[in-house]
Amino acid sequence: MYESLKEQVKEFPLKPGIYLMKNSSGKIIYVGKASALRKRVGSYFTGTRDIKTRILVNHIESIEYIVTSNEYEALILEDSLIKKWSPRYNINLKDGKTYPVIRITNEDYPRVFRTRYIVEDGSDYFGPFTSAGKLDAYLNIADKLFLLRKCKGKLKKRDNPCLYYHIGRCSGPCADKISQKDYMKNVRKLKKLLSGDSVEIIKDLEKLMKLASKDLNFEKAAEYRDLTKSVKTVGMQTDEFELDVESRDYISCVMRENLCTFSVFRFSEGKMDDRFLYRTEIYTGIDEALTEFFLHYYEKSAGIPETVYVSDIPDIGLMEEFLAEKKGKKVKIELALKGKHLRILQMVHENAAMDIDKRFKTISNIEGLEELQKVLGLQKLPRRIEGFDISHLAGKHPVSSLVSFYNGVPDKKNYRKFHVKTLDGGIDDYESIREVVARRYTRVINDNLPKPDLIVIDGGKGQVKAAHDILTALGLEDLPVIGLAKRNEEIFLPGFSEPVVLPETSEALKVIQAVRDETHRFATGFNKKLREKDIFLSELEKVPGIGLKRSKNILVEFGSLENILNAGEELIVQKAGLSEEAAEKVIEYLKKSSQKI
Repeated sequence: MYESLKEQVKEFPLKPGIYLMKNSSGKIIYVGKASALRKRVGSYFTGTRDIKTRILVNHIESIEYIVTSNEYEALILEDSLIKKWSPRYNINLKDGKTYPVIRITNEDYPRVFRTRYIVEDGSDYFGPFTSAGKLDAYLNIADKLFLLRKCKGKLKKRDNPCLYYHIGRCSGPCADKISQKDYMKNVRKLKKLLSGDSVEIIKDLEKLMKLASKDLNFEKAAEYRDLTKSVKTVGMQTDEFELDVESRDYISCVMRENLCTFSVFRFSEGKMDDRFLYRTEIYTGIDEALTEFFLHYYEKSAGIPETVYVSDIPDIGLMEEFLAEKKGKKVKIELALKGKHLRILQMVHENAAMDIDKRFKTISNIEGLEELQKVLGLQKLPRRIEGFDISHLAGKHPVSSLVSFYNGVPDKKNYRKFHVKTLDGGIDDYESIREVVARRYTRVINDNLPKPDLIVIDGGKGQVKAAHDILTALGLEDLPVIGLAKRNEEIFLPGFSEPVVLPETSEALKVIQAVRDETHRFATGFNKKLREKDIFLSELEKVPGIGLKRSKNILVEFGSLENILNAGEELIVQKAGLSEEAAEKVIEYLKKSSQKI
């Protein structure tokens, strides 16, 4: 299971999001966030791990992920899901504290303040805020610009306003210094600012600044200038989400050919409660697919929210009527065209799109294999295909990759890497092919391993002949081998001078191209790692007193120059067996080096 999870994580995206680790019972045991999902989750399966991490990894049966638009969304989503599920391995790391929000009360003369609690009384909430600095900046602007009252409870009329009015921090509604109409104008402007719309407010401030300057009131002009800067600055920071206490669903549908995935994110009290992916095959248009999904998904009234957000739907009125009848009260279906709802729906859509990509990678391409069998005249369907490619840089670090495809899709557990040993710095692709093909299929014969149904060589006539000669010498002359030349995507067969050329739309050609491209990616990646090790060693050998042997020891332990710098002297001494003086020299040299690592 460990190796299987490790391979699975390699397919995770390099995008921000959260990951959900589940045990054998399907229960979520850990929720984490990441700025790059593949790197973060992959770290659980590489390098030295502490005892807590090892215990966690031993209990993982499967890992799911949810992609978010940015790290802030991942942080908020992680927090809400931990509170919802209380995963076993999160308990000691989370204190249950809720991120603060800004509340504008539902009163005749609303107040604005920070809170950690949501009260369902019609108040408006904005946040949550992970940055106390941004929350304070908003409240400071509200305090100086919109002058909302500070007194708690119901507004009591007074003959004279309080001190806040006299120091310019309240508009004095208690003493009728401002009408309710004008007071509510300020409230609406504040709500627009907190929702990320600051254009109108900036225009008003710039106008006031010019008027104050014209009247030679430079102190007031400077105050408006500083407020304008504050509004612009806070608007440039990461957007916060306005909180709604109502229940909401966001639904997106992604189709490719006949495959279809529906993604649903469910929100209540401003937090994401759950998400669902529904996979199916559809043979109609996307409009019909969405309508059908609505009818099936909301068949039971218990799961119907107050509002459903979608990017498109054929008949909103009809669907609203259906949902209202099921729920027994009005339900809104809204097109998310801008603002926070569009951002959330984009996140929902991206998760559906990534699921479609995953499905396409895992389904078989039998159609392409059947065409390939017919085109090449193979005796049986080429379910197992093995591909080879050679990679080097001016003869340095010659390597070869072996990739395996089963049913037309990568079978990564059967990938192999070869160091080409016979060239001694020379450049000879034909000899390289002979060596790696001989090594691979001698092993297949000796260990009685399953033979492939087809071998694909990245190259032309000469490379195919070199591979076929070796197979013949091994008594495997009946094993089909072909080459795919990059220039014109020509397919070469042993014993034939003219290549086979298939149309670009051919499914058979797509299968061969996928194998060829994967062998090239795998081989060049291997070669690049070896070159990076050379650079690593050459850099370390420049350090006084650090020779080749010590450099290799450090390479084995740390893997990169960046890791050495992060480790520090004490860990270098402990792991690489260097003296304190030598470790200090290594750190000093790398810090002074201008090379970017």
